[in-house]
Amino acid sequence: MIKLSHARAVLLAITLAASAAHPAFAGPGENALDDVRILSADDMLGRAPGTRGSEKARAYILSRFAQIGLSPVDERFEQPFSFAKRDGATVQGVNLIARIKGTQGGKAMVISAHYDHLGVRDGEIYNGADDNASGVAGLMAVAEAFKAKPPKHDVIFAVVDAEEGGLRGARAFAAAPPVPLETVALAVNFDMLSKNPKNELYVSGTAPFPYLKPILVKVATTAPVTLKLGHDTDADGKENNWSNQSDHYAFGEKGVPWLYFGVEDHPEYHKPTDDFATVPQDFFKRSVATVVQASLALERQLDEVTRASGR
Repeated sequence: MIKLSHARAVLLAITLAASAAHPAFAGPGENALDDVRILSADDMLGRAPGTRGSEKARAYILSRFAQIGLSPVDERFEQPFSFAKRDGATVQGVNLIARIKGTQGGKAMVISAHYDHLGVRDGEIYNGADDNASGVAGLMAVAEAFKAKPPKHDVIFAVVDAEEGGLRGARAFAAAPPVPLETVALAVNFDMLSKNPKNELYVSGTAPFPYLKPILVKVATTAPVTLKLGHDTDADGKENNWSNQSDHYAFGEKGVPWLYFGVEDHPEYHKPTDDFATVPQDFFKRSVATVVQASLALERQLDEVTRASGR
């Protein structure tokens, strides 16, 4: 009898479960609700870095990579890194990085979303359905779209760990990128895509990178949600400037232009009630369709973005 390691056993079990849940390749975004439901279930234990819940989440994400047909940039999808907690304990984090090669090459676009959340606190599971199972689901939908219609440029998908503790995974990616950072023309980050009672999704980044604004304004005219530009200056106070509030900031620190798609804070933000039952499914599906539409538009104009940015 062949004995599997715990990690491989978990991966095999979740791969089989995912195959049963998704028997055939669906259109972009058709699996998004299932992705959120599975990643924010109690058995993921809030996906805190270095835990069995995180390991189980990675196994599911890898099964989705396989289902979509993504390839690693190098030999493996995993990019391990370590960091110290405030109490001095060392935690092992793991990013998962995949790529769809472009038909023409040249510059690349990075799509990122963090998969970690707050774990278990005082006996309560913080499932993080919106924060950020929803962003991972959006990333998967974009990957499905580019797999169905290959991009001209390489698109790298970075599902990163340990965002909640200081953008640790994104900074590990930026410190040891799978491709030279000078080849990355744009980083697009998804963090919290699923909950907004006003039918609004924000995209930040057009103030510091105004050459991106015409692309997003055009997307907004046909987007299935109200796509608003903003939250990227101090005009409404520093707390409303999202420029350094998620993983895109790690790219910005290295001089890479960025965009950040997300909703404004809501009552479930960083609460145990942020679970699948509180996700407004219609809005979320339209939000995912919007980030797919925007990502396709941005990639189509990546050469123009490169010229405008001087990269």
